[in-house]
Amino acid sequence: MTMKLAINRQAFSTALGEAATVAASRTPKPILQCVLLRTVDRALVVMATDLETSLRVGVPQVEVSDPGAAVVSAEKLTAIVRESSDEVLHVETDAQFCHIRGEDSHFQIFMLDPAEYPPIPDLEGEPHLRVPAEELARMIAYTCYAAAKENTRFAINGLLWEKRGRRLRLVATDGRRLALAMGAAADGGGENVEAIVPLKAVSTLQRVLADVEGDVRVRMTPNQIVAQAGLATVSSVLVEGHFPKYEDVIPQDNDKKVEMNAGEFLRALKRAALLTTQESRGVRLSFKKGVLELTSRAPEQGEAHITLPIEYEYEPLAIGFNPGLLIDALKALEPETVEFSMKEANRPGLLRAGTDFTYVVMPVNLS
Repeated sequence: MTMKLAINRQAFSTALGEAATVAASRTPKPILQCVLLRTVDRALVVMATDLETSLRVGVPQVEVSDPGAAVVSAEKLTAIVRESSDEVLHVETDAQFCHIRGEDSHFQIFMLDPAEYPPIPDLEGEPHLRVPAEELARMIAYTCYAAAKENTRFAINGLLWEKRGRRLRLVATDGRRLALAMGAAADGGGENVEAIVPLKAVSTLQRVLADVEGDVRVRMTPNQIVAQAGLATVSSVLVEGHFPKYEDVIPQDNDKKVEMNAGEFLRALKRAALLTTQESRGVRLSFKKGVLELTSRAPEQGEAHITLPIEYEYEPLAIGFNPGLLIDALKALEPETVEFSMKEANRPGLLRAGTDFTYVVMPVNLS
């Protein structure tokens, strides 16, 4: 069945850009390197999947002359539409090709059979929770950097989503640090639910949320999550295994607490990190009355000494951290003030921003 439509180029390019990040780049199945274009209710839906993460994006700025579907290379179509300067593009299919026409251009791309494209899940049934898009985007930004990448402990290669009543928690850890963000969630399906969501699916949802207002509707089953945000629906299989008991990791007895300006702390850490190496990847934080001293040393390069005025009234304490782990968290945060607490030099540090963000970071031995 042929398809014929005229579509706003910018809206089409945005949808294809999101879908292209989901389509598989290395796969023995060529169809997974493609996007599926399908007209639905006089609109166009762009779909992509790598069999684990899937995306559906609606493009309403379209005039459909003949409904239909096409499967074409995600990379080639995305590039063609992105590089065009036309305001409107005309898309038409025949038995073999998908044609893309502009005022001064005509591209034809080989098509694959739409009937062979894997099914793309949509949100069906009552959602388990509804979260304001801005709130969910904040929670993802506060946690996703802390997830493990390609760790053999598969359960930490993703974010734990945990719904308790009208609260949602996102948790990520790589064994060296743990990030926990909390936010309000309207009670959709009633029961408490949890899922470990792969990092690729979370990153895809994060990109989608940048242009979404209103609530995100989320449904979780024992092996799948589906999240609908505006005109986009992101779905993913879940990570198998059991997430660590993260609450056991959060220190409850850190009695030395100091409030600091997040921006000033971040800048001091970045400067101290300049004289560290992969072998000496540590910065010493020396807390003394009224001042924080940050020192670092790189063999055959030199040393760094930075001071930061603080309100600290406890016994002096020197503790070492990988600066990158603290920098990651501080870069993601919005609040101007953070609380940093410690117990001893060999115990985890705890960073808090308000009541909705907790960050645990393991110390390093600098002796």
